[in-house]
Amino acid sequence: MKTLTPSQFHTNRLTSFLSQCKTMKELNQIHAQATISGHSSDNYIISKLLLFSTTSGPQTTDYSFKLFSSVSNPSSFFYSTIIRAFSASKNPAHAFSLYNQMLLAGISPDHFSFPFLTKACARLASLPLGTSLHCDIVKYGFSSDLFVQNSLIHMYTSCRDIVSAREVFDAMCVRNLVSWNTMVDGYAKCGDLVAARNVFDGMPVRDVVSWSALIDGYVKSGEFSEALAVFASMCDDGMKVNAVTMVSVLCACAHLGALDQGRRMHCYIKDNGVCLTLQLSTSLVDMYAKCGSITEALAVFREVPVVETDVLIWNAIIGGLAMHGRSKDSLALFEEMQATGRGQPDEITYLCLLSACTHGGLVEDAWRFFNLLKAQRMAVQVEHYACMVDVLGRSGLVEEAYEIVRTMPMQPSASVLGALLTACQTHGHLHLGELVGRMLIELDPYHDGRYIGLSSVYASAKQWDDAKTMREVMEKRGVRKTPGCSAVEVDGNLHRFIAHDKMHQQTTDIYSMLSFLLNQMKLESDIINGEHFKQEIWENV
Repeated sequence: MKTLTPSQFHTNRLTSFLSQCKTMKELNQIHAQATISGHSSDNYIISKLLLFSTTSGPQTTDYSFKLFSSVSNPSSFFYSTIIRAFSASKNPAHAFSLYNQMLLAGISPDHFSFPFLTKACARLASLPLGTSLHCDIVKYGFSSDLFVQNSLIHMYTSCRDIVSAREVFDAMCVRNLVSWNTMVDGYAKCGDLVAARNVFDGMPVRDVVSWSALIDGYVKSGEFSEALAVFASMCDDGMKVNAVTMVSVLCACAHLGALDQGRRMHCYIKDNGVCLTLQLSTSLVDMYAKCGSITEALAVFREVPVVETDVLIWNAIIGGLAMHGRSKDSLALFEEMQATGRGQPDEITYLCLLSACTHGGLVEDAWRFFNLLKAQRMAVQVEHYACMVDVLGRSGLVEEAYEIVRTMPMQPSASVLGALLTACQTHGHLHLGELVGRMLIELDPYHDGRYIGLSSVYASAKQWDDAKTMREVMEKRGVRKTPGCSAVEVDGNLHRFIAHDKMHQQTTDIYSMLSFLLNQMKLESDIINGEHFKQEIWENV
């Protein structure tokens, strides 16, 4: 039996420990043992420590870099491993600093280096950097490597260069499922759903990622009904869905307001044992809230253990309650969120709270949250200002609302000015309303609501000529009023009705004529609204 030297014994012992290591705490203990036994400069031990730390999440990047820095003459393996760590970190640009350092040291990159570098480039969304990297890939002879080619497709699509991505895809001698999925996802993310569907239909084999990429593409492009149709085809194909798929499907239901379909999806999740991740629970809460069933949204929220919640699901339920006019409940839930210590409030949280204050007319609470938002040095967005203008305007504090608009650190958006215009119309501030209305038209000259809003301000002040002029300007500029749309869900199918048919047009013309005549005659409102007068009008119609 061969006798081991003390150094060999410690090396074997440390290697055994590393093979059983499960956590970073255990790794730190092993590292301490390596230092005590004089093996802290052993490249083999350091490589094992480095490999574990770089695969333990972005939070260990600093530790990994210290390990890497302790190696005197790092090989391409060490460089590739630390580049991998930084490609997934908060500072992906540092991966390229290490790559340049690697080249200056005379060490050639291998086929492991480039996929991590392209990942860093994709996260930076830097096309010039990606093009330069592609040149190096060709230079070092890895342009035909399947793993590298797939990473290039992902990089180009992340940089919104779908043409170059397709060139790489077409040049591939061999493609695997990842190649096809990356191309489908790339087209979908770039909004070219026709091309995404063509690639999808041409796939020799599909998996859940293929279907999910296409469904998500339709959702992101606003084609929600088509997304649900693809999901139905996916189920007919016998494909087992996952939580990622269902998040996209529930998002489609939420935007359509299809409550029955949303309930069916919830049952599908339960019946098929889909893992109820926190993200999926958040999507369920959001879907029920947007589809009008805040009771079911609260029920789903309460089923999630408090210790597993984060700010996203709190935002969904706080915003949902605000949307349903339950302002006090929304604010109470925020207090509960702070009491549990789960999920630190962010900008979206305060936007939901300000929205709740708007619906409930809670001016003092709105000021409290707005000042708290600024005190915590969060980024105050234009949407926060819009809510403040709205809550003040609804409460009749038009001058205060205008002061906020006047002192905003950014250019007021259409939503901010629109809220102020509505307040001016409601509370009879004609001169300010006229000023704001013209600002809105200048900001968005082809939006029908801007002209109608200013026309309504004039009508409220009985300035009929000015109101008529606004309508005429609207017609001269070719701006048409967006037709009204109604929707009804029957047996899980959503049917939409647009007010543009012949009967609707005739009725609209009659009302326009009557409105003009009544305005000219300056009839009083009690006569106009009298039941006998309306009866005479309908009899003549």
